[in-house]
Amino acid sequence: MSRPPRLCACGVIVAAGAICACQRDTIRARGRRHDARRPNSRQRGYTRQWEALRAEFLRLHPACVMCGAPAEHVDHITPHKGNPALFWNWNNLQALCAHCHNSVKQRQERADE
Repeated sequence: MSRPPRLCACGVIVAAGAICACQRDTIRARGRRHDARRPNSRQRGYTRQWEALRAEFLRLHPACVMCGAPAEHVDHITPHKGNPALFWNWNNLQALCAHCHNSVKQRQERADE
């Protein structure tokens, strides 16, 4: 059974599960505002030292812990939020594929907030 279309706040009828153009613009604008306030990767600790640790971790853990696909990202299990002890803790790291890192893990973190 499929869901019926819905009416967006802007008055446009949108297919079930789809995003209206006005919602897409709002989401993009929110992302741009967030990126403008966020420190760059080097300022957040992702330095050459991190790159070396990341390469070693992926060499030892080549598969995604969630789905078993080849891992591309080293993720902090508990978000470090600038805490160096959590950032560098080997036991706080996990190998993830791009899909799991960019969708599954992000959804989990948003739910935990």
